[in-house]
Parts: sequence; C-alpha cells; structure tokens
Amino acid sequence: MRPASQVMQLNRLGSFHQSRLSFMRTLVRRMVQENWQINSTVFDLDTEGYGTAVYEVKAKYGTYSYVLFSHYLDPENRNDRVIADQWDLTMALCEGSVDAEQLEFLRNNVPKQEAGRVDSRVFVLSRGNRSGRTFDYVVDQLTQGRQPDVDVIAEVGYLYRTTAAYGSGKLGMADWEKVRTKHRDFARPFAAEMFTCFMLRHFSLQHADYIAAQRAPKTAVKLDDDIKRYFGIGNSTGLGMAPFLINHPLLINQWIEQRETALARAIMAGREGLDTAILDRFASGTARVIQHLGEISTGDTQQNISNGLVREELQELEHWLRAEGKNIIDSHYSWAELVQYAECNWHIETQEVINSMLIELYPELVDELEEMMAVEEDQHLVPQMSLDDLKDLIEDKYDWALAIDFSRTESQGSFWYRSEEKMEPRLGQTYVDMGMEKQMPLAIGRMVRECYDEICIYMTEFPQQDVAHFILQQPNFSGAICRIQTMARSQYGDIRENLVHSDVLPIHLLRCKLSFFGVSKFDPRSRLWVRNTMFQGAPLISDFGKPFFDDWQFPIKPVLSSTSDSSVG
Repeated sequence: MRPASQVMQLNRLGSFHQSRLSFMRTLVRRMVQENWQINSTVFDLDTEGYGTAVYEVKAKYGTYSYVLFSHYLDPENRNDRVIADQWDLTMALCEGSVDAEQLEFLRNNVPKQEAGRVDSRVFVLSRGNRSGRTFDYVVDQLTQGRQPDVDVIAEVGYLYRTTAAYGSGKLGMADWEKVRTKHRDFARPFAAEMFTCFMLRHFSLQHADYIAAQRAPKTAVKLDDDIKRYFGIGNSTGLGMAPFLINHPLLINQWIEQRETALARAIMAGREGLDTAILDRFASGTARVIQHLGEISTGDTQQNISNGLVREELQELEHWLRAEGKNIIDSHYSWAELVQYAECNWHIETQEVINSMLIELYPELVDELEEMMAVEEDQHLVPQMSLDDLKDLIEDKYDWALAIDFSRTESQGSFWYRSEEKMEPRLGQTYVDMGMEKQMPLAIGRMVRECYDEICIYMTEFPQQDVAHFILQQPNFSGAICRIQTMARSQYGDIRENLVHSDVLPIHLLRCKLSFFGVSKFDPRSRLWVRNTMFQGAPLISDFGKPFFDDWQFPIKPVLSSTSDSSVG
C-alpha cells in the first residue's frame, strides 16, 4: 500500500474520483441486488406539481418512508446557499410507515428545515431546488411529445439539486448509533443520506413526467429510460463539509485505508501479467473516461485545463493499449509498471483516475471492503508514556508538521471559524477578518508544532517525566497529545498540509470527501465551493432486481435508439 507521505498530500486527496467503495455505488448495488421495493403510497399533487408525496420503502431488513413536500417558490427567492429559508422541495427519510398524524407533524416541520424540529423517527432531513436551466426545458419538450435533447441535458445533468442533507441527530433526528444498530439497511456511513438524494432523483423524474402529462394529457410523452438514467441530482458543496475530514481522523483513515487496500489488491492481481479480457475492459474504461471528461461543462478555467490535460494523457494511454495490446500481454506487463509510469510522467489527476479504473476491474477483490468503511472513533490518552517516547513519536509520525515554518506570515494567513448566522464553517484572513479569537481548532500541523516545542522546553528541566506530569503543567495540550498518540497507530488519518496557510485550497478537502460519497463532474465555483452531480448514470428503481452490471462510474451521454432500452448500467 502507498505510504501516507504520498497519499495524504492535499492536492492528491483533491484528485480522488469515486470508486466501487464510494457510498452511492455501494448503496445502489445493495438496492438492485436485494430488489428493494419502492412505491408511492401518496402522490397528492395539484396540476402544477405542488403537494405531498410519500414513498414506502421495503428494504431487506426493514420498512421506511420517504416523505416529500413540493412548494411553490418565487424564482426571486430561489437560493442554494445555506442561508436560504425557502426551497422548491423539502423531504425526510423516516423509519417505518407514516400515519396521518405523523404526516401532519412532518408537514408542519420539514418545510422549515433548521427552523423546525423533528423526532427520532426521522433519519435524514433534506431540501432541493429546481434547475432553472433544465427543468422547464424538459417539461416543455415532453409536453410537446418530444424527448429532450441529450446535448442540452449534458450541460447540467440534473432536474433538481440538493443543498443539504442533515442526519446523525441534528434537529432532533435519530443519531448515528440508533441508525447503525437498529436499521441494518442504512448501517454504512452516509447510506441514509445517499438514499435520500437517490429518492430525490427518482421524484424529479416522476415530477417532470407528471407535470407534462397534466399540461397536455393527449400529447405528452414520458422521459425515455436511457435519458432518465443519465439524469442525476445536482449538489453544491461548500466549506461546511471541510472540517469533517479533520474532526473525524479515524474514520477518514478507515476510508482511505480501504481504498488503498482495494488499489493494492488490483495492482497485485496484475502482477503475473494481463490477459485480453482484462486489458479490453481497461481500454474501454479509458475511452469512457476520455468521453466523460470531454462532456463536462464548467466555467472554471483551471478545471478545464486539468480536464484537458487528463484527457490528453489518457488518449496517450488509450493509443498505447490499442496499438500494443498483444505485446503488453506477451511481455507480462503489470499494473505496477503502469502506475509507476503514470507517477513519473503524468499529472496527479491522471494518476488517480487510473487508480480508480484499476479498482473497477476487480469487483471480486474489492467489494467485500465496503463492509469495512465504518469505525469506532475513540481517541485515548496514554498518560504513562514517557515524554521522550512521545517526542520520538512526533518526530517520526509528524515530521511533515515539524517541517512547516509557522514563523512565516503566510503560514498562518488563514483561520477557520463558524458564522454567527448559521453556525457554518468559514475561512477568514488573519488580521483582516473578525473572529480570530473564536477560530476552530483545525490547524493540526500548528497544534503539533506548538505541543512539540512545549515538550522540548519542559524536558530541559524534567527529562525523565511522563505525559501525565506534563499535562498537569500544560492542560491545554491534553487534546493534542491524545490525538497524536491515537493517530500514531493509524496510517492515513491526518492530512499532511498546513490548513491555515494563506493559499490553502479547501476545495481539495471537499473533493476528497465527495469522492467517497461517489459524485462526478466537479465544477469549482471558487477555491471554497464546488458543484457536482450525484447518481448520474445510476440505474432506476424500475431496474431493481434485474441483471445489473455496475459500470456507471464515469457517466456519458446515452445514444438513443428508436425504442426505449430497458437494460441496466
């Protein structure tokens, strides 16, 4: 497995793409293979599509309800920022069946989102807004009896976008411990949140069909199934997600360790050479990624440059695969050689795309790891450890932090804080923006450096003392030492970057976490937030229980036939 010094660099983490272990992928495989039964028990919408919908979800281990409210929203009030207080759709995922009394309770609270309160029967609270660029266009086309143009759809890729999915005990909801222990269907990290977004996608497709049929009962057509699969759900992710990666180091270690295990297994599988079938699959996957990147529409110059460079390097790879296929097999060429070549000659983004493609080739070696993405996040202090051992530990495991010169102005040019209005994380400029005295403790490198310096000073007078005695004199460092001792036993938990540097790029943190969610088509809007697409290319509910080839990792535009294709994938 690759060393943390390579993997945990911020720019590499920000180059990750989804894999077979990403939460959307594992959720979809579970739903399709277990043939979850999802039916609307209430679909009470008026002719304009406003009203209430309730879906009953019969999964393998339990029954759940997905409750959605569709509201009229003045376009002038449509706002995707967290400060918004009105949305086109609001929804909740609940345990069991919902009766009339609970439905009324949800109707009075779910549309309020943070301003309302729910109870522990609710797992997830979410909301969504229409895409101004595609929703009306698609409905108009269906109303006129035509399928929408796939090229137009490709510019956005979704009918609705979600701006938040709250869970884990917030606003009175069930906490993670209850979900994990009592509801096995959603016992994997973020499974309930991902399912909520999947159901939003399902409703968005039904919604477009329904409104078109209401407007023109005799002429309207329904969306083609291939077009439906190409639609995803939009998402805008900002700084609110960034602190998670720093505040949950054991969980992040677990995610990355499983991903690196999957990659190592894939590389080892090719150590004796490659056969024609696996090489053809890899070549087809390469062509698919090239097309996928070429279909991404983004106004971000740097992302366009990056996508273009990755395409060029993958085209070089594709040409080599097609031209040298037999020689590659005869020479017993291995994936390890390809990975080494990529690391020496191609950009980090290309390297990580290739790594994702390699993981994709070996489901029989990888898929079992999806059950190992959760971990107990307990950090333990070892008070009896000698300070000499702790000092050696820091020098060994946190050499990257000790190498940062925090005396330089730019090394402490930023600070993290929570906004007063919504308690959302924000990034401020040191000595420019207010709130430094309330900054969040996310500067792990600086924390380690300060702790190390104080230990060195203390040891000049008390060289034989232990951690307990040091903490009695310096109690402010107890949390730092607890984290250092705990994380020293893991490999990938700490991001090896100065997160308070004036030029820090939080977007890499966002992209890393989003890659584990399973999103695609990153569209940065600044260094602080990014748009993306969820579940684009995924199967539909009507595909559940059918033969399924899980190949929707890098979605591409469908080629429509004269008749609707009901195949999956």
